[in-house]
Formats: sequence, structure tokens, C-alpha cells
Amino acid sequence: MIEETPAKVPCQACKDGKKLDFDFSMAFQPIIDIRNNSVFAYEALVRGLDGSGAATILGNVNEENRYAFDQACRVKAVELAAKLQIPCFVSINFLPNAVYKAETCIRATLNAARRFGFPTERLIFEITENEELVDKEHLKSIIREYKLQGFKTAIDDFGAGYSGLNLLAEFQPDIIKLDMSLVRRICTDPVRQAIVKGILGVCQALNINVIAEGVETTAELQQLLALGINLYQGYLFARPEFETLPNVNWPEHSVL
Repeated sequence: MIEETPAKVPCQACKDGKKLDFDFSMAFQPIIDIRNNSVFAYEALVRGLDGSGAATILGNVNEENRYAFDQACRVKAVELAAKLQIPCFVSINFLPNAVYKAETCIRATLNAARRFGFPTERLIFEITENEELVDKEHLKSIIREYKLQGFKTAIDDFGAGYSGLNLLAEFQPDIIKLDMSLVRRICTDPVRQAIVKGILGVCQALNINVIAEGVETTAELQQLLALGINLYQGYLFARPEFETLPNVNWPEHSVL
């Protein structure tokens, strides 16, 4: 990728990083706001060019091409979001260990947004809690820079990874996404209900929005609604669709 605005301080990864020798595309899955039956955001999910699952692509990612892949994911997501005329937020996963200098590495994303005409204020960057963080200070600097640029930030798979609530003590994102392991069977599991209720209390105090991801059944939805969650993602509403925006299965009013 050639950046439209050259970096003042060249990043070593830009000079030495291995170029990608494979291509990929994206599928999109909606995140809905149950309060007004609207789409809050679409998450961009990596897919093979034939629509195959993310594993077929992620298996090609290694230490040498991690930086190039992370940058290419951002650009591809922005390009497709503009092509599909997405009117809301677009959520993009990023690899914190592939970001060397936040203010430099973000330039390709900014240039892509300008080139394709997609508003940067409608971008959300997700870090997955499953990825072990080598340097929390580095992550904090990334989040700080992204917020300065007007992006929203999110912790994906919250509750399933290495840090849990300790991560919130280090920095406060705009959004957390409850891992599906907490959502699954929550309708019959008082332990999961108590854990999620506690997380919601912390997030409310810190002004952090909560998305329940991996919602698959009406019973799960009913329990999560009772706990006060308004933002949802999962097969109950829509499966990811390759290079297009899926139709949303809105819940019956009786559920509410």
C-alpha cells in the first residue's frame, strides 16, 4: 500500500515488513440497537475471496507479514464500507502487536477513508481480549491516538481473555463486547447472570457501552434485556454476509 501522506518518521515495519502474497475480502454482520430497531454498526469480518471462513486467511498470517495484513484489513474494510454505502458505524478488528507507532500506522486508514469517502468518525477499532498483550503501555498509546483521531475503540471477546476487568483499569474504551461464552446459557445460569450484571455495573460507572455478541436464542435475548443490555450481535438477528449487508431478523415485539 502506498500512503498518500508520507510519514514524517518512517516506521521500520514500512521499510522491512513483508508484503502480502495473498488476497482476501470481508463479510459484514450487523450490531443492532434493540431500543429503536436500528443498526448501530456493521462488523467487518475477514473472508477468503470465495467467501470461505477467516481461518483460511488467518492461517497465512505470520510475524513477517502481520503488519501488512493489519493495514490491508483496515483499508479493505473502509473500501467495502464506502462501496456498500454503510450509513452507521463500521467496526474493524486490529492487531495491537502489529501497530508499531500509532500515529504513523493509522495514516493508511485515514488516507483510505479520504480516498473512498467514508467518514472517519464512523469507524470503531476492536482489540480482541484473546490476544495476549505484550506491552500495555503501547496499547494505551494506541487507544489514546485513536481517540485523538476521532475513532471509537472497543474490547472484543470481553471476559474470555487474559486480563478481564484489569484491562479496564489500564484504559477505558468506548465499548466492550461481551464474549459469547458469557452469553451462552445465560438464561438458565445464575452465575453468568451475576457476572454480566457486575460487568454492566462497572461499565455504567465508566460510561462504556456494552454489546452482547453471539446471541443465538430468544431466551438469551430475554435475559440480556432484563439485565439492561441494548446492543446485540449474533445469529438470532443475522449471519455475516459476504461483501454485502444482510437483512436483519428483528425480534417480535412480544420479546420486549
